Amino acid sequence: MTEIFIEGGRVLLGNEISKTSLRTAGREISAVGADRAGGSLAIDAGGLLVLPGIVDLHGDAFERQMMPRPGVDFPIDVALVDSDRQAISNGITTVFHATTWSWEPGLRSGDNAKRLLDTIEQMRPRLAADTRFHLRHETYNLDAEARIIKWMTAGRIDLFAFNDHMDSTVGDLAKPQKRSRMVERTGLTNQAFDQLVARVVARAHDVPASIDRLAEAARAANVRMISHDDGSPEMRARFRALGVNIAEFPVNEKTAREAAKAGDFIVFGAPNVVRGGSHTGWTKASDMIAKGLCSVLASDYYYPAQLLAAFRLADDGVLPLNVAWDLIAAAPARATGLTDRGVLAAGYRADIILVDDAVPLRPRIVAVIAAGRLVHLTEADRLIQTASARKAVAVA
Repeated sequence: MTEIFIEGGRVLLGNEISKTSLRTAGREISAVGADRAGGSLAIDAGGLLVLPGIVDLHGDAFERQMMPRPGVDFPIDVALVDSDRQAISNGITTVFHATTWSWEPGLRSGDNAKRLLDTIEQMRPRLAADTRFHLRHETYNLDAEARIIKWMTAGRIDLFAFNDHMDSTVGDLAKPQKRSRMVERTGLTNQAFDQLVARVVARAHDVPASIDRLAEAARAANVRMISHDDGSPEMRARFRALGVNIAEFPVNEKTAREAAKAGDFIVFGAPNVVRGGSHTGWTKASDMIAKGLCSVLASDYYYPAQLLAAFRLADDGVLPLNVAWDLIAAAPARATGLTDRGVLAAGYRADIILVDDAVPLRPRIVAVIAAGRLVHLTEADRLIQTASARKAVAVA
């Protein structure tokens, strides 16, 4: 069993940052404030922050590794390994790959979603981050319902989201640049894409009943659910009545307030914080956070964003760092039902990151421990030979 001892760092414990030590044993944190005696590996965290690993409940940047340019595909296993390295190097130790299954062919097709799920399940033991499957279901994708329910029943879906981008899709047909991007992603001709959209829109009357059946299946399988881009308090209330307690990217403050009043988890994108606003022109996340209307920040489309956002919030005086860190560690863990991580305490999963915060707004990951394994280290001179290891060498 691997043991790691971390000493000399400023450790986030509960609501305070204190200079202390951590010891891991196997996959868990075994002690806080322990002596160095024993252990197979020691790390000098002097001058560094020691923080819980980041939990990302919605990250779809891996799509760029699968298709870096429209129509240019790379093997899914290659894409997953590259995405895993990116996530870990940015402090993300639990990652939910947000996979869109739409009515489109191509990148967001059912065949691609199945290949991705199969590959995640096969590769999971070899990946450094705890890698999970977040299925983003386009609600107009009615033909997918039976297979999705089968996946839920089999325990293959870790997080399930209801998405409805049909209005924006129809609206973007008249915008040449956006139309081009959508069509290229599917591999269809312009005419074939228009015909497909028309067929899908014609089945709108069947969508509400499908949502009800999928929500019932998710509840039965104990799968946490998300509603995406809630546009009104009424929409949020309808999804909550179905057991959907995570509101992702509510489009206005009124809807966010409805979610907060009911105790729902409210997710915004960390890139929104880092960039100072939404790239769509919608809600500004830092304003929502200041008003207590955001409980989780996700990487969305950019893996470095969660780390950067927490320090941006602290530097801007919106939240102290310990509270900002909750948005990217403990809160997303709670939202997804992962009660074994997100905080540094004995008995919790040993997901730990060491951060150099010397340069304002530019935190740098020095080391990452995931489930008790040292999976990323940029400064090898921080490794310390323990007393027991030195003794073993001497005897040999």
